[in-house]
This record gives sequence, C-alpha cells and structure tokens, in this order.
Amino acid sequence: MKRWAILAYGVFSYALFHAVFLYAVLFIGNLFISNSLDGEPRMSLLPAILINLGLLTAFAIQHSGMARQPFKDWLTKFIPESAERSTFVLMSNVAMILLFAFWQPLGGSIWMAESQIMIVGAYALYFTGWAIVLYATFAICHFDLFGLRQVWMQFRGQPYKPHVFRIPAVYKIVRHPLYVGWLMITWATPTMTVSHLVFAIGITGYILAAIQLEERDLIRCFGSKYSQYRKSVPMLIPRFFRTAKTVQSASNPIQSMNTGTNLDSVVLDSGVFSRKQFESQGD
Repeated sequence: MKRWAILAYGVFSYALFHAVFLYAVLFIGNLFISNSLDGEPRMSLLPAILINLGLLTAFAIQHSGMARQPFKDWLTKFIPESAERSTFVLMSNVAMILLFAFWQPLGGSIWMAESQIMIVGAYALYFTGWAIVLYATFAICHFDLFGLRQVWMQFRGQPYKPHVFRIPAVYKIVRHPLYVGWLMITWATPTMTVSHLVFAIGITGYILAAIQLEERDLIRCFGSKYSQYRKSVPMLIPRFFRTAKTVQSASNPIQSMNTGTNLDSVVLDSGVFSRKQFESQGD
C-alpha cells in the first residue's frame, strides 16, 4: 500500500505541475483569462506592491530553501526519500497557485508596442522562453527533475540511481538555460505595466540570487572541476561560437569524472543529490 501511495503522490504532483505550467503561460502572457498579471487594479498602490513582493518572496524562499541539502536532510526524517522531490514539486505548485490567486495588478504603463510587428515579436520571444524552459528540463532528465522517476523506481523496488555525469548540448553554450528561458518569459511583453515590471524585477532578482546559491553548492561538490566549467561556459548569455580550446576545457574535466552524478540537475536548482552523493564528490 505504501508503494502505491508514494507513486500516486508523485503522479499527482506531476499532473498538478502541468496544470500550473499551462495557467502560468496564460497568466503571465495575459491570454484568455481575466485574472492575469496585468489585470485591472483592485486596491491602492502601496498595499498591492507589498502583497506582490510578499508573494514573490514566498516563492523564492520555498523554491531555493527546499532545494538546499540541509532542508532535504530534515524533510526526509518525516517522509520517504523517494517522495522528497515530488514534495518539492508540490510545494512549488502551491507557491505558484498562491501567486496566481492573490497577485494584485498595479496598472500604469511603462512601454507599449505600437506596431503589429513589435507585438508579434514580443509574443514570439515570450513563447520561445517557455519552449526553452521545457526543453531544458528534457535536456537533462525531465522525469527525474519532477520526481516521477524516483517514485517509479521505489514502486518497482529498485534503488534510486542518478544519471551519468554529462553536459547536454545546450549546457555547452550557457550554464543556466532554464533561467535564460524564464528571463525571456518575464521581460518579453508587448505592454510593460508597472505590475509586470515589479514581477520581472522580482523574478530577475531571484534568478541572480538562486544562481549564486546553486553554484556555491556545485563548487563545494565538484571543486575545481566545476570551477573550470564555470570559467569556460557563460552563465546567462549563450556563447554560440567557441574555440576548440574553450570547448575542450569545458568538456574534459567533466567527461573525466566517472561520478555517476548529473551536474545539470543541480544547475537547475533541482537538488537531486542525496547526502552520500554530495559528500562523495569533490577533488
């Protein structure tokens, strides 16, 4: 019964993610729904700003806090380790749902696209950002990132094994493609309202802070090997043209590590590390 319950829990968290993902596309893009990011203001400016900042802060604390190893160690004292990732996904969904439900539009206009070409271009960048986010999850291991692989392996009675250490194609040109996609999503809009600007600045600030936390963990885990990768591959601005020497310096240290651990999962704030895996890495 326990195996079935954990599997159902993981499937539910994953299914809820899809619903939240779709609603986020509509909410941030102001498409087809009345309760959107740039809807009509419902309260005075100062209280609305404070509420919005509180919602963004709550999401940031949940998303990065639950990905840190000390929290995971604490959490798995109360829940099975195989359900830890699904719990992270579930709580991320809840944080997003709260943001959708209680976000307060602020009104005002910073810029507005004046031509059809500019409007189409803004939406093209917007949907490209979502495509990059989704692609980045599959470039590593989508089902591992969202907890399905963990609950499925426990259901089958198999020990969880992380994927081999690798850098998929997109990670050879930029270290954080998922965050690149999110930056495109938050800033690509035909109409930049005050509400949208607050959201974009908040998400951008979170991304920059989250990268520092993630890369601190990566350097602690992989030492000079990740430091060399960090020097060779840009953080957020893709480098499409590189010399052979640069490619080699980015790839060789990682290819030479037969750790059986997937760096990319950690880069994306997935925190797919058990304590034993974390402590066994390094120089």
